[in-house]
Amino acid sequence: MPLPPAPARLGSGLLALVLSSAVAVLASAPPAAAHGTLAAAAPADGSAVSRPLAAVELYFTEKVAGNAYFTVTAPGGVRVDSGWSHGEPKPLDRPVREYFLVDGKFEPREYATGFPAVVRIAHLPASGQYSVSYLTVASDGDTVRGATTFRYTGPTTPAPRGWRPPTEQPDPALLAATEQHSATGPAPAMSGSPSAAPTASSPPAAAAATVTGDEGGLGWPAWTGLAVAATAVAALVIRRRSTGRASDRRGAARVAAGRRGAGTGSRARGGTTRRDGGARTRWPQPSDPRLALLVGGLVVALLTGFGLGRIGAGDQRSTTGARVPTTRPGEPVAAGQAMSTVDGHQHPAGTGPHTHPGDGGTSQTRAAGTTVSAGGYTLRPVERSQPAGATVNYRFRIIGTDRRAATGFAVVHETTLHLIVVGRDLAGYQHLHPTMAPDGTWSVPLKLSRPGGYRIYADFSVATPGGSPLPLVLGVDHLVPGAHSPTALPPPHPAATAGPYTVSMDGTPAVGMMSPTSFRVGRSGTPAQVERYLGAYGHLVVVREGDLGYVHVHPEPELVDGAVKFWLTPPSPGRYRAFFDFQVDGTVHTAEYTIDVR
Repeated sequence: MPLPPAPARLGSGLLALVLSSAVAVLASAPPAAAHGTLAAAAPADGSAVSRPLAAVELYFTEKVAGNAYFTVTAPGGVRVDSGWSHGEPKPLDRPVREYFLVDGKFEPREYATGFPAVVRIAHLPASGQYSVSYLTVASDGDTVRGATTFRYTGPTTPAPRGWRPPTEQPDPALLAATEQHSATGPAPAMSGSPSAAPTASSPPAAAAATVTGDEGGLGWPAWTGLAVAATAVAALVIRRRSTGRASDRRGAARVAAGRRGAGTGSRARGGTTRRDGGARTRWPQPSDPRLALLVGGLVVALLTGFGLGRIGAGDQRSTTGARVPTTRPGEPVAAGQAMSTVDGHQHPAGTGPHTHPGDGGTSQTRAAGTTVSAGGYTLRPVERSQPAGATVNYRFRIIGTDRRAATGFAVVHETTLHLIVVGRDLAGYQHLHPTMAPDGTWSVPLKLSRPGGYRIYADFSVATPGGSPLPLVLGVDHLVPGAHSPTALPPPHPAATAGPYTVSMDGTPAVGMMSPTSFRVGRSGTPAQVERYLGAYGHLVVVREGDLGYVHVHPEPELVDGAVKFWLTPPSPGRYRAFFDFQVDGTVHTAEYTIDVR
């Protein structure tokens, strides 16, 4: 039945609004593209090599960028790489599968060709574990970052005459590209391990299924379709209700028209009737409040549905990074496919180094603890200062997204919360473990001997609606009144004293790289028997000078050549203070170091 002019224009406008919204939503679907992840390595990750080798070949699913950065680190922490070059593409032994988020669904793509980067090795100065780290940006802008290892058991080889270990850092343009993608791209995925990778689901929750949020909601395409369908149904309901009401009043309208001597039509309250083939239909006017409410509700429903769907997809991305780790069909994730590192909290969790989003920053290489709030949680101390030399009961709460004190925390490394205290001059480090009362108030005895400013970090994990832990690091300032005499930061030195022990640090951290950093504990020239402390052989807290950006790193699950090995990713150039906690004979000690990252 044809509509009168005004309602027709209104209906056309509503339809155009719905269609344009749907088109805009569909147009925002992320395209599929190659991500250039590591497919294989020669020597294979974790393998043993008994003969001298001149190079390591890393095979990626696409040709790496010309400014890619590679390092090879010997067991003593010295770099032995001597440049790199592109190699000839070769067929892979078996295809490598990657999953891409396309139109809200994970779709597989297989790659049968490997594109090698040939990293030359100058010499092999010792037997033991060698680490190969890489950093590049794929063609779609994704950061590709990780490491592999191999164990060398052959004879040592001398360095070339005049050769010196390289000291150059990654190309600033490469670091800028990784930072740009970190600020605009999806949240990074947990990386695989350079030495032992976790098993991947293949694909996540069925690659062909619509992406769901943490609570099992529909993906954004499904929400869009439902919203459009609801609009169409609502339009039919309007038409049928209007027609029914007009029919009910048809007799009364005819009587009224006859009395007034009306001809072909008459005006009724709240609407217009029109004769067409002997029937009259009442249509809502543009000013009808019911129609306005309906139109507004449909628009809100469309936008809300889309938003929920996008949140669901975003949550899935934060768990899977918009793709699951590269796998071969029917196999677990290949070791060494660590694709990214994240700010603030880096640890192996029993399978090798990986890191977490969720410290409140958007960068993959940004330190944590510089803000009092992150991830919807806020650190709220009861006291903001204390007198010098006095032991006080430091109390605080973690305020959750419901504006109440949070009480549900995940146990990570045998405890639910680490409280780190350090002076603004990077002196006075303490690693504490407070207890929580039933009302969500944490407390711990705290003594600060020196006047001055301090930074207090709460390092903990909460459970997301989907059940996975979300690591967070919150920081707040604390003051000890009095005359402050800052302690000068010691110059960098590879050895430190902690109680009766001498602790040597090996490694050359590079910005944005998963840099192997190892610690060896000895006493009177004899290696000490390091014990597990909080589920690991050590803990490493690194604080950046200036803004006091914080990184908490956990080591490999087992000792490597008798040393406690970490994979540290410095978030930026600058000077850092590193605090290595370890335990011997039931006593915890802390070795402190200054690290210059150029």
